[in-house]
Amino acid sequence: MNDLDTLKQWTVVVADTGDLSQVAVYRPQDATTNPSLVLKAAQKPESAPLIKDILTHFASRPIDELVDRLLVKLGCEILSLIPGRVSTEVDSRLSFDTAGTVARAQRIIDLYSSSGVDASRVLIKIAATWEGIQAARVLEQSGIHTNLTLLFNFSQALSCAHAKVQLISPFVGRIYDWYKKSAGTAWDEVASSGVNDPGVKSVTSIYRFFKAHDVKTEVMGASFRSVEQIKALAGCDLLTISPDLLQKMSQIKSSPEPQRVLRPIGPSKETIDELVLPHRLLGIGKSAEQGLALGLTESEFRLSLNEDAMASDKLAEGIRAFCLDTIKLEALLKA
Repeated sequence: MNDLDTLKQWTVVVADTGDLSQVAVYRPQDATTNPSLVLKAAQKPESAPLIKDILTHFASRPIDELVDRLLVKLGCEILSLIPGRVSTEVDSRLSFDTAGTVARAQRIIDLYSSSGVDASRVLIKIAATWEGIQAARVLEQSGIHTNLTLLFNFSQALSCAHAKVQLISPFVGRIYDWYKKSAGTAWDEVASSGVNDPGVKSVTSIYRFFKAHDVKTEVMGASFRSVEQIKALAGCDLLTISPDLLQKMSQIKSSPEPQRVLRPIGPSKETIDELVLPHRLLGIGKSAEQGLALGLTESEFRLSLNEDAMASDKLAEGIRAFCLDTIKLEALLKA
């Protein structure tokens, strides 16, 4: 048995790619896409028929609609290869527009429905900004399920849980990148690896708190840099993994006694301080438990995010990058 087979015993493995050939090889349960992955996939020869079909029938439509049609077309192809769900991302330029996000998400679901795909097989992917989380709340209430991405800190996760979103994607590798760059020459790779990796610790704290408080929102670790980070989160609800790391894991023979690291502990009265000390919403008048029960106000959310330099930096950076790749995708279709 290899490491990938072992991981699948405890965790739903999700392919983090828009490459149909890679999805066909690894046959994951679910798949996730984002503007960067779709742009890369759209430039491959096998995507040419999808683009040609869209331009043949809808060339006169607005460019944003053409992009959505390509996202859905690619999503339908992915769904033909997997048994589960695909995550399709709303235009990142709407990350701070609640109404715009809701409207675009509804259009994406309508396009999937017209292609014969049930809405239960689609997760609308939205950046975990304040506006994005409010849009997800509206969508979930209407039966459209969401995946909140670019999630870097506990206040984002707490607000998503209060909004009853279907799934969150807390990032691992980008958190690791930030702390490593910030530490410079003082970075100790050995001391900051495995369960002590800052990205792994963030996802672990969210997972444990959610399970202790019986939160139904699924936790899907994302953005991995190494097999070691993935193995340190074995047992998480889902993990979305790039094809290169899926390949590496499929080639590594499992140890005689592979370990499950994360386990649901069930409903508990434990506070997050007792679970993981670094995560407490300091200075805004609410404990994590109160935040879960009552929700954070907009000012509390923004203050907590602002106080977290890593989360603020990586959220803004991620949105900028996805916006740029969406513009490149539009240019590809126009050309």
